[in-house]
Amino acid sequence: MRNLTLGRLAAAALFGAGALAGVASAQAPPPKEKGIESQGYQWNQMEGEKVEALTLKGDPKRGEEAYEVCSACHLPNGSGRPDGTFPQLAGQHKSVLIKQIADIRAGRRDNPIMYPFAKTLVDPQELADVAAYIESLPIPPNNGRGAGGDHLKRGEQLYKQDCVKCHGPNGEGSLKDFYPVLAGQHYEYLLRQIRDIAGGKRRNANPDMVKVVKAYPDADLQAVVDYMSRLSWPERTGKKG
Repeated sequence: MRNLTLGRLAAAALFGAGALAGVASAQAPPPKEKGIESQGYQWNQMEGEKVEALTLKGDPKRGEEAYEVCSACHLPNGSGRPDGTFPQLAGQHKSVLIKQIADIRAGRRDNPIMYPFAKTLVDPQELADVAAYIESLPIPPNNGRGAGGDHLKRGEQLYKQDCVKCHGPNGEGSLKDFYPVLAGQHYEYLLRQIRDIAGGKRRNANPDMVKVVKAYPDADLQAVVDYMSRLSWPERTGKKG
């Protein structure tokens, strides 16, 4: 295993996720590629290392080793943190994982804490490997959820009206179309992301989604996300591989 990875794992073991944030802040700033704020922006343009990683066969066994540096924040089972500081990754489509990591590495998605750790992946093959491993993990139960209550009916209505076409009735997303799995994701993380998408802060966002959610009042964002946080995809829940 690379010495850089070992050093970060040691820091995480001693001090937890806070140490990782310190390591991140000490690094050179990430690059800044053009995003949704730029004229002519194209979502998910097929270019760079993403294209090569998508064509390679990922090896989950090698990916498990590469994932070790991720596990300090996202936890060994990929469940992340219910308070939404770190997302649930387990069972996510490998296409989505490759795209998001490649976007962070290229500077199309702003994530200064994750950037230096994403950069430890040495080449497109390792990117494909870690994505294959994460996809193989079962989606854990007991993710962070919203408060519930009367607004869940409104959330269900909005989801079936505006979201189900891409993300599916169980929140299963689409491997082929790069639509993420929502099932098992934490409410607080989903809410932060959908607010960022609506407000134009998520620079690698799909413009079609921006058009939908930017018209939502915040109460509707909370309602639909609460409904999303309760979705379950049995095919990837509670089993590996």
